[in-house]
Amino acid sequence: MSFEEIKVTSEFLKKYTENYAPEYGIILGTGLGSLASEIDIAFTISYTDIPHFPVSTVESHSGRLIFGKLSGKKIICMQGRFHYYEGYSMQQVVFPVRVMKMLGVHTLFVSNASGGLNPDFKVSDLMVLHDHISLFLPGNPLIGANMNELGDRFPDMSEPYDPDLIKNALEIARKNNIPVHTGTYVSVTGPQLETRAEYRLFRQLGADTVGMSTVPEIIAARQMNLKCFGLSVITDLCIPETLEKAEISKIIAAAEKAEPGMTLIIKALLSL
Repeated sequence: MSFEEIKVTSEFLKKYTENYAPEYGIILGTGLGSLASEIDIAFTISYTDIPHFPVSTVESHSGRLIFGKLSGKKIICMQGRFHYYEGYSMQQVVFPVRVMKMLGVHTLFVSNASGGLNPDFKVSDLMVLHDHISLFLPGNPLIGANMNELGDRFPDMSEPYDPDLIKNALEIARKNNIPVHTGTYVSVTGPQLETRAEYRLFRQLGADTVGMSTVPEIIAARQMNLKCFGLSVITDLCIPETLEKAEISKIIAAAEKAEPGMTLIIKALLSL
């Protein structure tokens, strides 16, 4: 997608929201849309009404953009994200993050539902991302002509997730007795879940969780020099030796159970 399309969309949203100028962006993953109820909403708009915007096709994703305040900070929140497995290009998947930057966002919070590869994890635990693995993605949102207006051709990824935000999140979780781990997230395309052999491989590579999102958005955000914070909800256990068949209803229920803790951490981070 072109820089001109990004400008058209951002100008449309500036006009629609009367130049609301959010500072923080939030992307809500599968089963994690209830945080939106905590927002003091100023404007809301369906993805279908935004020019050049993709449309979420996943049943558990509401598909609307929310402008408002959370913990007193001006935010823009995606209630539902886009995935490569829906048929979108990587450039389309990260298009909303590009628009956020144009609207004034400097920090991005990303949540996801993921499978736990680490045997120490339990269902509905939270994991703060300190790194990720993108090797299994079929492409990269930065492939193609570089949009120099948005960032470097070869952005550094040695610290994709902001160390200060990680440190503060772990302290918030400790003070509120919220079970939280830190670890590495491996991104895959989906939509099928993985085989036992694939789970073994991911563990050998050092991954603690696996999911079908997040990494493309973080890559684009870091290219644009946005600070990033990622939080995974462990919705099922992907231990090859004790693997059970996954059920989407159970995955969503596990995400919903963990959501209050996730919401508390994000609200507290915003209040700092």
